[in-house]
Amino acid sequence: MSATLLRKLDPVWAFLRRSTPPLDAYWKSLHYFNLYRLIVSGLFVTVFVVLGAMPVYGEQNPGMFLIVSMFYVLFSALMTLTISTRWPSFNFQLSVQTLGDVVFIVLLMHASGGIKSGLGLLLVVALAASSLISKGRQAMFYAAMASIAVLLEQSYQLFVLEVKDDYFQAALLGMGFFATAGMGYFLARQVKESERLVKQKSIDLENLSLVNALIIQAMQDGVMVVDDKGLVRSHNAQCERLLGNPSHYRRDLRLYDYAPAIAERLKRWRADRALNFPPLGVPATGKQISTRFSPIESGAEAGAVIFIEDVSQQQALSQQIKLAALGRLTANIAHEIRNPLSAIGHATQLLQEEEHDKTESRLLQIIRDNTLRLDRMVQDVLQLNRRDRAQRETLSLDVFLAGFIEQFCLAEKIPASAISLEMDTHPTICFDRSHLHQVLWNLCRNAWRHSRQSDGSIRLYVSAAHLDNVVQIDVIDDGPGVEKELAGQLFEPFFTTFSSGTGLGLYIAREVCEANGASLDYIEVAPGGQFRICCKGGPC
Repeated sequence: MSATLLRKLDPVWAFLRRSTPPLDAYWKSLHYFNLYRLIVSGLFVTVFVVLGAMPVYGEQNPGMFLIVSMFYVLFSALMTLTISTRWPSFNFQLSVQTLGDVVFIVLLMHASGGIKSGLGLLLVVALAASSLISKGRQAMFYAAMASIAVLLEQSYQLFVLEVKDDYFQAALLGMGFFATAGMGYFLARQVKESERLVKQKSIDLENLSLVNALIIQAMQDGVMVVDDKGLVRSHNAQCERLLGNPSHYRRDLRLYDYAPAIAERLKRWRADRALNFPPLGVPATGKQISTRFSPIESGAEAGAVIFIEDVSQQQALSQQIKLAALGRLTANIAHEIRNPLSAIGHATQLLQEEEHDKTESRLLQIIRDNTLRLDRMVQDVLQLNRRDRAQRETLSLDVFLAGFIEQFCLAEKIPASAISLEMDTHPTICFDRSHLHQVLWNLCRNAWRHSRQSDGSIRLYVSAAHLDNVVQIDVIDDGPGVEKELAGQLFEPFFTTFSSGTGLGLYIAREVCEANGASLDYIEVAPGGQFRICCKGGPC
């Protein structure tokens, strides 16, 4: 018989021996349950000490009521210690506490005259709490133990103390125990199912968030999230490829520090969301980008998602088409134009050595000048095919620019005081020496042509950009600048505002800069014209 009973109780002992630590919420619930137990037991002791034996509580045996209440307090304090150390296991502690409640409350009920004292209702609270905390597991076991304890106490009252009573109230209380346990089990199952759904939803949301992050990272467009204070909350890798790496990775990265031009556009967009912006050049990367803004929430000062599209790819495709056409034109020029042009120039030079009247000499000079212009145009076009043959080397800008200024002033026959050199830093760059010489020569010659041609008319200004490892070389003149409607055509081939120009100087200068991993842009300032070369600093 005893062996059969032990086998039936095996699932109970297996449940009690489980040592898998539950979530912190389980331990917190157990802590509050024990706190309730400590308050109730402490209240019994306090009321009994202050007021003495009351008509109901401790009526039958006041001494026993006080002693049991004190042990109940000590039991609650001991459970507080075990809960804080989380040893033994959670299931074992919950079972010990629930069975302890059954024992102590039944003893207090016995000291107060039995079931008529009403203290048995405290067991209903204990069973309901244990059922919810254990998620319904072993709820019926706890109800059975409580019912057995109440029936044993009632039997003691009837047969030992010979109290005139019956089992009706004890049976009703036992039924209440099982009903409470059943309700607790049902509610616990509902809570458990809700927790399962919440957990599944959280997993789905986490997976969705991960998929969204992967999609955003793989997008060809840059995506940046900015809050209402102008702080960059997140951005994908494409943003850094288009805008460059921020100088310092920090939590409070401001959009104005990272991309001031985009920050200005965001400010204007917040004032008028119907605005459309033209492509924007990024000096740090040499990219041409377009920006599009989308609000995160309503309100003028709400955060925004900024979409950054690389339009330089489209421009590069158009550029390749132009270069292909220029390449074919170059071959034709080399074979069909250059040789006859050389013959015309040579014949004109021979004719100029003879004596002619004034009109004939002027006509011969016109032929000679236009021959030279055509030859220069041919040289510029042929040079396009050699723009990628860059032999980069490490250049110290202060030494290079000082030598360049001296050569330029001697060759162009302008005073040395006409060019001023200002350097906020003394960096080194990786650039083809002849290419940089060619670009600066073109820019300075244009600047001198359109300047006031006085002391300090041309400024060479070297500085560090907002982003790390980017050096800026600005060529600034004191002339009238470029008209706004012409600024967009400056770097187009064969566009010129000078009667004897070829229209290829700035176009070739930008191509040469790109061949060296740099960029050349026109900066709209008033007054004067300003061209900026942005290149990577440091040795090759």
